[in-house]
Amino acid sequence: MKQALLNIAAICAGETDMIANMATISCELFHADDRMDWVGFYRNMGDNTLKIGPYQGGHGCLSIPFSKGVCGAAARLRQTQLVADVDAFSDHIACSSDTRSEIVLPVFDKNDGLIGVLDIDSNQLDAFNSNDQIALESMLREVFATA
Repeated sequence: MKQALLNIAAICAGETDMIANMATISCELFHADDRMDWVGFYRNMGDNTLKIGPYQGGHGCLSIPFSKGVCGAAARLRQTQLVADVDAFSDHIACSSDTRSEIVLPVFDKNDGLIGVLDIDSNQLDAFNSNDQIALESMLREVFATA
């Protein structure tokens, strides 16, 4: 994943279009790491609702309320959700039956407004760790909170 993060920093440097950055991040992460089965963004549309944005992988859920699932929890709580086993997360939304674990990170703009969430799913149990969380949170701040 380290090379993907370097690629993202180089490609997204100076780019202010959120959708272009989301598409680039989704593509780079998805193709960089075998743990990642689905990578994409859900955008904050207001009214406590997330809508699918740029992604790589199979179809995702089109709309997710803040009150449901791992993505909703990340948006509602404004905190990264690191889930080692989605079957143990009582409110998990199964957009794909292949998903075994995931990490969902809130994405903020320079004014600390919630843009949406970055959702990364894996078909492996316990695929992500705190080092992944730190690296991904840093990348998201660099790309979105400085534009």
